[in-house]
Amino acid sequence: MPDLLLELRSEEIPARMQRKAAGDLKKMVTDGIVEAGLGYEAAREYFSPRRLALDLRGVAARSNDVREERRGPSTRAPEAAIQGFLRSAGLASIAEAEIQSDPKKGDFYVARIDRPGRTAEAILAELLPEVIRSFPWPKSMRWGKASARPGSLRWVRPLQSIVATFGPETGEAAVIDFEVGGIRSGNLTWGHRFHAPGAIEVRRFDDYAAKLEAARVIIDADRRKEIILADAANLAFASGLDLVDDEGLLEEVAGLVEWPVVLMGEFEPAFLDIPAEIVRLTIRANQKCFVTRPRNSAAAVDLSNRFLLTANIEARDGGSEIVDGNRKVVRARLSDALYFWKTDQNDLPDLDQLAESAARFGLDLQKPLDQRMARLDHLAVTFHARLGTQGERVERIRRLARQLAQIAAKSPGDGTIELADRAAVLAKADLTTEIVGEFPELQGTMGMKYALRQGEHPSVAAAIEEHYKPQGPSDRVPDDPVSIAVALADKLDMLTGFWSIDEKPTGSKDPYALRRAALGVIRIVVENGISLSLGSIADQDLLAFFHDRLKVYLRDQGARHDLIDAVIGPDSDDLLTIVRRVEALGAFLETDDGSNLLAGTKRAANILIAEEKKRTAIAAAADPALLIHPAEQGLLSAVNRAEKDAGEAIRNEEFSAAMLALSALREPVDSFFEQVLVNDENAAVRANRLALLARIRAATGQVADFSKIAG
Repeated sequence: MPDLLLELRSEEIPARMQRKAAGDLKKMVTDGIVEAGLGYEAAREYFSPRRLALDLRGVAARSNDVREERRGPSTRAPEAAIQGFLRSAGLASIAEAEIQSDPKKGDFYVARIDRPGRTAEAILAELLPEVIRSFPWPKSMRWGKASARPGSLRWVRPLQSIVATFGPETGEAAVIDFEVGGIRSGNLTWGHRFHAPGAIEVRRFDDYAAKLEAARVIIDADRRKEIILADAANLAFASGLDLVDDEGLLEEVAGLVEWPVVLMGEFEPAFLDIPAEIVRLTIRANQKCFVTRPRNSAAAVDLSNRFLLTANIEARDGGSEIVDGNRKVVRARLSDALYFWKTDQNDLPDLDQLAESAARFGLDLQKPLDQRMARLDHLAVTFHARLGTQGERVERIRRLARQLAQIAAKSPGDGTIELADRAAVLAKADLTTEIVGEFPELQGTMGMKYALRQGEHPSVAAAIEEHYKPQGPSDRVPDDPVSIAVALADKLDMLTGFWSIDEKPTGSKDPYALRRAALGVIRIVVENGISLSLGSIADQDLLAFFHDRLKVYLRDQGARHDLIDAVIGPDSDDLLTIVRRVEALGAFLETDDGSNLLAGTKRAANILIAEEKKRTAIAAAADPALLIHPAEQGLLSAVNRAEKDAGEAIRNEEFSAAMLALSALREPVDSFFEQVLVNDENAAVRANRLALLARIRAATGQVADFSKIAG
């Protein structure tokens, strides 16, 4: 079966767009050929800074013939309806249609449409131009003289050539001939713009990839990553160093080069006095270079003064000029970083204007970080136009952190409240530092470092950094009581604030990352085992939002969705309690007692629902005097005992014990349904037995709504 090779070569494609664009190309082409009736065996996408490529194997040579029977209107239908049917079916006249009969609806027209199959070449020649014209680049441009014409081709950067060949694994491959934006498809590509700028004739993917590599282009991005990583690690090892891993930078750098050549540079050791995070970010952000550390040192805390860069050329001088150019830029950027770092340690020039803010927050203006917080308040830096300034937000976080510290504290009077108060006051202070102004991703981290330098308690410093955590599902959750209090306060203030101004996530839009904030609250309380009532903080709508996020969290943990729905009620406001109930319920239902009780409870509920719909009389309470059969007498006794024991266990938050108490109902419920007829002819007896079923529903309902559980 034939294979397709497709290459779209252009000027530089931004690294951040390449992988998704290659995936889009694969999907659009494969979806298109399948829709056209062609099958295929395998497809793989490739990309480099200047090209997207697709290797499509085992494409069917021709689509199948299609015979379609299309039902039309009644033979008595108006002429307009008949003409519409003829147009949609592609018939010249009604004489080309058949007439069939329906016993109920009478005679109607039927069109039999035969569509002969098409060659793969014809389908591809029609499909590929459409894929190129409609390609979903996030940003695109027009170029050249044709750009003035309406409907001219748009591409991320000027498109330069198109390769489209189709043929068997052996033998000649034909060009799929088409034209887009003045560019005609062919079998010519071009190699590395400096090493091998000449044209290269290709037939299929295997010789395409081999010829490109000979022309100093590695089309496989993952292989480029492997080369960069291995060469960088080897260069570092040869100098007695370890490479500091950076997957994000590796992905970006692999998207900047077609022929990776790794080189080592160095900077003055004096710059290592700057915190490692700043050195690493400076070199990464400005020069896309990797940093190194002395072999076997702690991860990223001790850096060396050597860095690794990735060139896109094999220079004649071995790369010395490239290294020297990068060294000069790195030195200049590190000089800036050193200036920022030292400036942040000095007194602010407007110190005399900060006394009022210092008094409001109890700040010590002899300390650099306190000065920064005072300035944040003094300048009335806006947090949100409708939610006030950063200073006002810090006041809210401070009040809430003190309340939450009482819950998070390991023991009363252990100092957690006071430390949480101090951490909350300083948590946002680094927003006005020079370093965070240059590298916003270091907020929190720099606050922690500056706090330690000015002698703050380690828990205060840790909370300043950790109050942003967790940033995502894989990020670490803070576990120090001070960090817990401030992190919860920060996130709850975000959520309640934006809810109060009706700025909620909608669909895929969540500009203030409120879903992440809610998940952060959930993970902090659940993973630290903290019982927190959100009812006093969140309104009903926000509580429902927490429920939705909790369901996502629990499903990711493997919990059954029906158990979650059975446990969560509209007023369930303790997230930890919900989680523990779900866990206990899941374990209970895996036992024979649990599964059988579920069946009996659902049966009781179904009978009640049916009788309630018929408005059958149900007694307000089960009257022992009307319990005739020993099985119903035993059930009432068991329900009384189980309801009492389960309720007490729930109040003590002993959910496994509550399940154990309910398990005692299994045998009495089974016996009742085996031996007792609920719908007795005597209305009073029937009403009393229905009341007994209501007691079963109420007893189990203390733990969960069993009617929502599958099974």
